[in-house]
Amino acid sequence: MQAFLKGGSASLNSKDKSQSASASSAATKAQKTKDGKPKIVPWIEKYRPKSVEEVAYQDEVISVLKKCIEGSDLPNLLFYGPPGTGKTSTILAASRQLFGPELFRDRVLELNASDERGINVIREKVKKFAQLTASGSRPDGKSCPPFKIIILDEADSMTKDAQSALRRTMERESKTTRFCLVCNYVSRIIEPITSRCAKFRFKALAEDILSSRLKKICEVEGMDIDDSAVSAVLKASEGDMRKAIMFLQSASRLCGKDGTITQDVIFDIAGVVPDECVDGLFSACYSDSYEDLDRTLQNVIMEGYAASQILSQLHDKIVIKDNLSDKQKSIICEKMAKVDRCLTDGADEYLQLMALFSTIMQQCCHDN
Repeated sequence: MQAFLKGGSASLNSKDKSQSASASSAATKAQKTKDGKPKIVPWIEKYRPKSVEEVAYQDEVISVLKKCIEGSDLPNLLFYGPPGTGKTSTILAASRQLFGPELFRDRVLELNASDERGINVIREKVKKFAQLTASGSRPDGKSCPPFKIIILDEADSMTKDAQSALRRTMERESKTTRFCLVCNYVSRIIEPITSRCAKFRFKALAEDILSSRLKKICEVEGMDIDDSAVSAVLKASEGDMRKAIMFLQSASRLCGKDGTITQDVIFDIAGVVPDECVDGLFSACYSDSYEDLDRTLQNVIMEGYAASQILSQLHDKIVIKDNLSDKQKSIICEKMAKVDRCLTDGADEYLQLMALFSTIMQQCCHDN
C-alpha cells in the first residue's frame, strides 16, 4: 500500500484487485469492537503501509531502509518534503519490521514536535526514554536491534533551544537510541542536527500514482467515481495523499454506497470556490464601482468560502490573464502576498479581500 497520512502517502503495490479487496476485508474483520461489530477505521489509517516494501515512489529512501533493516542497524534519519508524501508512514513501517508488533510500542516513542516543541519536552520525555536500555531479542526469540527509535514529527516547529538540547541528547545516547526527524522544511533544522542525520527528501507524488491509488481504494470500498471527480480530488488536494483520501472518504459518506462521486461533490467538500464566483469578482473590478465590488464580495463571503482558498484560485487566474501587463501582475501579486500574511496573523477576511480587489480594480481601470 502507498504511504500517506501525517507525514506520509504512497501507493498500494497490490498484484490484482482480488488481493487488495481480500486484504481490506481481512483488516476490517481483524478490527472489531468488544460487542463483535466491525470497528470503523479512517481510510487514511486503513490503507497505511505495514512494511517498507508497500511504500511506492520513494525508491531511494526505500532501498536504503531495506539495507538497514537487513543489517538490523539504522542511522539517525531526517525525512523532509511536502505533506502527504509518506514520511511518517515510512519510518513507522520500518520500525514495525525491525521490532515486530510485540516490541513496537515499547521501543518506539512518537512525538508531534509542533505540540510539544519546547526544551522541557526534550529534557523530560525524550531524554528519559533515550536513557532506557534495550535488549537484542524479541519475546518470540527472534533477534532485533538493541536500540530504540524516537520519532519527532513536524520537527521544523521545534524551538532553537529545544533543537540544541536534542543535539546533545543525540550525541550522548547514540548507543541506545536512534532519532528520526520528520519535517516539511529542512532549512528550519539547525546545522548541528542535520550533520548528524542521513537526510532523505520525499518527492511529491506523481498524478498517475495518486490517481491509480484513489481508484484502487474506490474499487476496494465498492464506490463509483467519475474520472472528472478523480481530477477534482487531485486539484483540491494539491498532491497531498492524506488530504485526497479524506476528501474521498467524506464524499463516499455523502453519496452513499449506491451513489456516484462527482466533481461537484468533491468541490463542495473541499471548499473550492466556483469559477463563476471568481469571474464575478473580476467583473466587479472591471466595473470600476466600489458598490458593485462590495456587494459581490459580500455575497461570496456569505457563501462561506475561505479567503485563503479565494487567494489561491485568484493567483492562478492572475498569472495567465492576457489583458494585464507584467507590471500590473507584479503589483497585484505583491498585494496578495501582504494580504496572505495578514490573514495568517488573524486579520478580518472581508477587509483584506476588499483591499486586494480594490488594488486589482485600480490596476485594471486606472493604470495604463
